[in-house]
Amino acid sequence: MKDNFAKQAIKFYDSLNLDVSLPEKVNILNPFSNEEVKEIIKEFYLKFYNNSRKRIFVLGINPGRFGAGVTGVTFTDPINLLKYCKIKNNLIKKHELSSQFIYKVINTYGGVKKFYSKFYLGAVSPIGFVKNGKNINYYDLNNINQIEGFIVENIIKQIGFGAIRKVCICLGEGKNYRLLKNFNEKYGFFEEIIPLPHPRFIMQYKRKKLDDYVKLYIKTFEKYEDAFRT
Repeated sequence: MKDNFAKQAIKFYDSLNLDVSLPEKVNILNPFSNEEVKEIIKEFYLKFYNNSRKRIFVLGINPGRFGAGVTGVTFTDPINLLKYCKIKNNLIKKHELSSQFIYKVINTYGGVKKFYSKFYLGAVSPIGFVKNGKNINYYDLNNINQIEGFIVENIIKQIGFGAIRKVCICLGEGKNYRLLKNFNEKYGFFEEIIPLPHPRFIMQYKRKKLDDYVKLYIKTFEKYEDAFRT
């Protein structure tokens, strides 16, 4: 019998690894090798995904140093992991901008139980990258072809958890969207890719219109809830 969504996700993150030659001064950010993160992943997925219900995929870029790069949970910093997901942790309690926005959206939508029952937050590259102590996005690596196989393989694996393949929501309207769209056209992951402004862009440059962007996210999520009924 096939494992449910949670059990497949836990196995996936427990074995996730990237073994490629990277550009000089670029290091891999892989929180999933940390034992506390392994326990957090297990608790998170058993709490919110312990069934075989399919979800709409919402894909960001890659883990960053203060969010998923610490907790292992996409767009979730240690503070929101405790406050909203009710998962205790010994990680340094520091907020991350994207996580602040995403949990504002999640709470406006109806809370973590409702949101995670319908959506899966992931990333085009489930492993992050650091250069000179700062985040670097996968698409800014000198040669994206080096990790294309890794990205494609792991999107396919995650789809296997239980994806609604009619639509995927991409967080990032620029390079992340263009590359995901290109991969999608080449490999046929989803029928449609819908871009939204990235949370970090909103928090850094559009904070005065924060409520408008929250409404945009909610409107998009509610629109594609129809994928559950068709």
